Amino acid sequence: MKEQSPVSRSGRFESGPGADVAKFTESISFDWRLWEYDIFGSIAHATMLQKIGVLTLAELTEIKNGLQQIGGEIAEGKFKWKPELEDVHMNIEAELTKRVPAGAKLHTGRSRNDQVALDIRLWLRDQIIELMRELRGLQKALVELGEKNSDVIIPGYTHLQRAQPVYFAHHLLAYAEMFERDYARLNDCFTRVNVCPLGSGAIAGSTLPLDREFVAELLQFVDDEGEPRLTQNSMDGVSDRDFAIEFCSAGALVAVHLSRLAEDIILWATTEFNFIKIADAYTTGSSLMPQKKNPDIAELARGKTGRVVGNLVSLLMLLKGLPMTYNRDLQEDKERLFDTADTVRSTVRLTAAMLQNTTINKESCAAAASDPALLATDLADYLVKKEMPFRQAHHVVGSVVAFAEKAGRPLNQLTVAELHSLDPNFSEDVLHVFDLKRAMGKRNSTGAPGTKEVARQLSLWKKKFLSEDLGTA
Repeated sequence: MKEQSPVSRSGRFESGPGADVAKFTESISFDWRLWEYDIFGSIAHATMLQKIGVLTLAELTEIKNGLQQIGGEIAEGKFKWKPELEDVHMNIEAELTKRVPAGAKLHTGRSRNDQVALDIRLWLRDQIIELMRELRGLQKALVELGEKNSDVIIPGYTHLQRAQPVYFAHHLLAYAEMFERDYARLNDCFTRVNVCPLGSGAIAGSTLPLDREFVAELLQFVDDEGEPRLTQNSMDGVSDRDFAIEFCSAGALVAVHLSRLAEDIILWATTEFNFIKIADAYTTGSSLMPQKKNPDIAELARGKTGRVVGNLVSLLMLLKGLPMTYNRDLQEDKERLFDTADTVRSTVRLTAAMLQNTTINKESCAAAASDPALLATDLADYLVKKEMPFRQAHHVVGSVVAFAEKAGRPLNQLTVAELHSLDPNFSEDVLHVFDLKRAMGKRNSTGAPGTKEVARQLSLWKKKFLSEDLGTA
């Protein structure tokens, strides 16, 4: 159990763990990064202990000063972590007790079970806030790239086959929408992370008159009205890792969306598409082929999705068979959680930077978008406006496409007479259908890739960013 540390073993056990056991069970090699939150939580706990009479004011001052001194040493890289003390909690507490005798009272009414639950929640709150900020940065990069190239039209694809024309900006805004859902999921996840478990003890709280509400307020575990938010069951408080899984789930979706964007970028950067050019700083060469320019940032963004999804599955499997309450298995949560946060955040940042250093090959985009087959559905709409049922219109245009293929000519080079021979509803105005700018001007329903609608959506995104920057959102 977590409570059997080298410090607590001295009373119950005749000897400490073997070197191989100590190495197997230690977590300081990865949980050291919680040190700032461990100290923050310990100062709040000590402040509460003074409030209820367990510590004197002088002892509280000594403990706070000692913890702050240790924190300074850690920040400067001068603190020596000891694997034999297992984890970040015991490393800091043992060092504090060595320097400040009153440090031996710090663990009163507290277990490492609720302590680690607290530290992870404190750490994850900051990670969520930073990731949300970074997602906004990525969305801004998408919107800015779209706005700079607001006149560029490209083929939209289904089944990776040319389908219908869309503005390049509209394609980018599709990803802005995806990341907006991710942003909302993280914001929602924050609500369930922002609950204070301290005071749950090892499993059953404490017989001491702990003031949990006071601690929650000190640590800013409060709702929108400033009311403290506390876990309501001591057993659940120490064993709950749902919030970590929820974050990893949200992170996995972010990674999936990054992967989809990366795939489009990789395709667009190929010689075959030639829609974009990524700056040299965000590509690499080949060790053998001197002409190569590889989109490695995008490829790694795509590849890292596997590890992020794997982290989510690992945490789900970790919890699935655990009995109440704390079990040492839960030590395995941190590396998966840390890795998801690190991987997703760095990928979001690098993807945004890559987009900010990407230019559009407008000539190639225009050439691809000029394919008249992209407007075959518009040709069917032309017939619908002449009161032909859509299914029939679809069949007629299919016949037109087949005729053009046999004739070896694009749709817009068929004559009015040829079209009329296939269906009498085609008349002189039919060739206007293949005017790309006119076609884009007609797509004005909400969310469509029409000229006015895309401009409106770009404007809405810019206003959203501006309102948030001004703090009026």
